[in-house]
Amino acid sequence: MMAPDGIGVLLRTRRERGGLTREDAALLMAQALGEPFDAENFKRWERETRLPTPRWHRSIGEALGIPLEEIVRARAVSQAFRLQRQTARTDGEEATAVKRRSFITGTLAVAGAGALPEFTDEHEGIDAALQGSDAADISYLESVFERNTGGYHGRDPQVVLSKMHEDLQLLRDVLERPHTARDRSTVVRTAAGLTALVAIIQHDRGNQQDARHWFTTAARAAAESGDRRMLAWVLARHAMVPLNYGAPRAAAELAARARRVAGTTPSAAAALAAAVSSRALAATGDRRGALDAVAQVRGTIEQLDRSGLADTWFGYPPQKHSVHLSQTFTLLGETKQAYAEQEAALALTTSPSVMTRALLALDTAQCLHADRDPQGAVDMAIGVWRHLPAGFRTGLVHTRVETLRGSLTGKPREQLAAVLSV
Repeated sequence: MMAPDGIGVLLRTRRERGGLTREDAALLMAQALGEPFDAENFKRWERETRLPTPRWHRSIGEALGIPLEEIVRARAVSQAFRLQRQTARTDGEEATAVKRRSFITGTLAVAGAGALPEFTDEHEGIDAALQGSDAADISYLESVFERNTGGYHGRDPQVVLSKMHEDLQLLRDVLERPHTARDRSTVVRTAAGLTALVAIIQHDRGNQQDARHWFTTAARAAAESGDRRMLAWVLARHAMVPLNYGAPRAAAELAARARRVAGTTPSAAAALAAAVSSRALAATGDRRGALDAVAQVRGTIEQLDRSGLADTWFGYPPQKHSVHLSQTFTLLGETKQAYAEQEAALALTTSPSVMTRALLALDTAQCLHADRDPQGAVDMAIGVWRHLPAGFRTGLVHTRVETLRGSLTGKPREQLAAVLSV
């Protein structure tokens, strides 16, 4: 059932007033977003089986010409209406009517005051926690996952992790509540995504044990959700822990499992699993297996749609593809191909991507060393290290620099050791 003055009525009214079908509205949304948009989303929003999270508000406004404050206000009404329906099942209609009037009055007072768009996500989390509304909490946690899949954007990993603390507490609370089968599936899938993001950050910070624990939890949640692509992605990302910290055979086993789970249907998860597998096999000396995996990932990426190629931790964009192949060819000693992938990755890296740029430069340093230019390798590594923000001088980057130092001898080794000791 839809709220009489909620977001569903607003969207349907504005769409029909403009003489638009849902497909027409979806095309306008796609133009506003700069990426494909499924008309089924409009159907869900208009029927209020789902409420649009803040991520979509600006694009909805642009597509249908609705002021942002109207969207925020209408969604608040729908959210309140959901609460009314939920409490009616336990408290009785009379008590519910009082609660609904009180809740809507308070909610509209906030929304009508001209809520600032940049505070919308924070309001969603606080409001959801106060309501105890499963629908609101689930919707908010989905938006948290979407918001955090974009990477660091130049931010210190510790800062990103600290901002997720309260959201993880909310996730724990929501998981402890009883749900319908459908809501439970949504919650555990979101839990898989969020816990995997924590694991990725811990991996990058060098906290290997904690990363493994979080990835294990993420895999458990992904398996329960029944989403094979999510599970394959989690396993592939998990494989990068042993891969980057000295256990390539364990990484190869995890990556092989991820490839089996992903299956033969092209997906970002399948591409990632094959890419990680190529690196792990290269690290173990399995040249043929590594090149076969490279061939698979190249074939897969050619078949990905726009969402699969999205530049997020959950997607597999061409830039990420080149980053992985840079490492594969570096490990195989194929420096010519490695240099080409490094150049391609840097050309496609438009965001700050502090860690990505550092890792690519360290791949270049390893290639210079393989090409018998140890001084050039050291100069490259020292330049990277000195310009790297303190928050990135740990974990993965530090491990790569130490690996390079360990392969050097004489003066170059001493120079790099001296810089690392400061």
